[in-house]
Amino acid sequence: MSRAIVFDIDGVLIEGMNHDANKSRRWDVTLKADMGIDPKRFTDEFIFDIFVTKVTTGKMSVIEALDKRLPSLGYKGSTMKFLDYWLKKDSVLNQPLIDAIRDFRAKNDNPFYIATNQEHIRAVWLWSNTGLGDIFDDMFHSARTNARKPEKAYFDFISGKIGPQSEPPLFFDDTPKIVDGARKAGWEAMIYDRLESFTTHPWIAARL
Repeated sequence: MSRAIVFDIDGVLIEGMNHDANKSRRWDVTLKADMGIDPKRFTDEFIFDIFVTKVTTGKMSVIEALDKRLPSLGYKGSTMKFLDYWLKKDSVLNQPLIDAIRDFRAKNDNPFYIATNQEHIRAVWLWSNTGLGDIFDDMFHSARTNARKPEKAYFDFISGKIGPQSEPPLFFDDTPKIVDGARKAGWEAMIYDRLESFTTHPWIAARL
């Protein structure tokens, strides 16, 4: 048996929204100019309302949710074009971390996984279009597990899929409450806020 190493996506593998606003890379800075949608309204009235509660839990597709909400946000164009815009803008890899993961994988045979609060389409898009599918062994997103981090059911689903490990899964996430939830589920979970969070972790550093 070997030890699973697990990463969050946004704020960790992807330079996007981070628990620490000072470290966030916003994808929506030109949303108003490009699509005519106010970024704050999109966040408040779509992301925090219908997206988090319905879409990332697999209860509604992102396309259905966008069809429902975009007109009220002033967007009259194609939902598919908007989704394509969003996916491309919100997919900048944290390249130094990706390089460090590739380096580790070249020297070790541990399985690597992704654990993310995510809906189906973006999960598949990131897996297929950013190269993550070439690096990681599987992705466990909330719409697939029917639970969200930091719920215990989420981590239990992954543990059931990856099977027995020589040591508890080692998990890197940027959100403290999610790290706490993973620890309660029996994982070793660490806050990721810089490359060194991964490379200087004692277990990792000894194998790099």
